[in-house]
Amino acid sequence: METKVATFDCYGTLIDWEGGAASFLYEIARRHEPDPPPGRELRERWEELQFERLQGEYLPYRDILASSLDAWASQRNYVLTGAEGEQLVRSMQSWQPFPDTVPALRAAKEAGLRLWIISNTDRAIIEHSLRHLELDFDGVTVAEDCRGYKPGDAPFNHALSRIDADRSEILHVAFGFKYDLAAAQRHGLRTAWVNRRREPRPGPQEPDHEWDDLWPLAELTGRWPLPEPARRSPP
Repeated sequence: METKVATFDCYGTLIDWEGGAASFLYEIARRHEPDPPPGRELRERWEELQFERLQGEYLPYRDILASSLDAWASQRNYVLTGAEGEQLVRSMQSWQPFPDTVPALRAAKEAGLRLWIISNTDRAIIEHSLRHLELDFDGVTVAEDCRGYKPGDAPFNHALSRIDADRSEILHVAFGFKYDLAAAQRHGLRTAWVNRRREPRPGPQEPDHEWDDLWPLAELTGRWPLPEPARRSPP
């Protein structure tokens, strides 16, 4: 089945969301305790609190960030200044792509794939991330556009109403099971799980592909074969 369009979660799939969030939270923790837990542990708890808030009534994403950060700090008995929510927004705007992201997406685009982002964020944040990605996407849908968050239907409905392709021709590429894979499959899309850490699947969904980077994306077209060394060491 030919893939004509690849849709993407942005943060965690294209941008190093886990590393960026862990660094930000660890720096806060260091100001409040001498021996904080690893950044990954801090990030996992904050992400759980954020996910809970995404299920409720729509709020702008910067408000979701601030509310979840406040709840996370309260659980750890940290007293914040009130500016940390906006600092998290600014930090997120600076988070960088994974090393394979930009060259692999360029190769996919050169192979003829159309590329579209579907992200749980807002325009003010993602516009900075697009600068880091250095690529002309065919479209970008954010939660702000449809006043709804994944894993709800609104972001996919909004994007799919604008993508000129049959759903059988679209592959959704993401690292997040609970945010993306089930929702994409519910909308009739094939899926690729980007499992950079080579971890066990955290949910029951069965992706059509499982990759540890984005290089296989261009190869799906059959028009961009490269030997393994060239794929792993782009110029």
